[in-house]
Amino acid sequence: MSAPSGIPVPSAPPSYEETTGISVNYPHPYPVPGPGQKPDGKGMNPPPYMGQPAPVNNPVTVQTVYVQQPVVFYDRPVQMCCPSCNQMIVTRLSYDSGALTWLSCGGLCLLGCIAGCCLIPFCIDALKDVDHTCPNCNALVGSYKRL
Repeated sequence: MSAPSGIPVPSAPPSYEETTGISVNYPHPYPVPGPGQKPDGKGMNPPPYMGQPAPVNNPVTVQTVYVQQPVVFYDRPVQMCCPSCNQMIVTRLSYDSGALTWLSCGGLCLLGCIAGCCLIPFCIDALKDVDHTCPNCNALVGSYKRL
């Protein structure tokens, strides 16, 4: 594969400046110090203005605010920050008879369980409402109603 005679083979494609015809010999918009020269400092930091006093750096007080997501209470203990004592706690559960307990008792009475069997729902925690309390300060932090 030889090139036709009289046409030189280029070794590399032309540069961007050569293709677009832009002259790269334009002056810099600011003076550039030569090698071994130090910059004269012009434009680096402006001198302080004498008409006004220098601004005083007042200390800035930073306050960190933690935003807690709303806690959803179920029939299991919940780890949370107590709104009363601001401590990280795992809630203590207590069970109270609620609407589901009484409806279950009434339903068993209608089925004929009147000899004391209708009182069984009052012994089952899965049918009762749940109150969540703080183990540190005993404050009620939430409740879970079955119905």
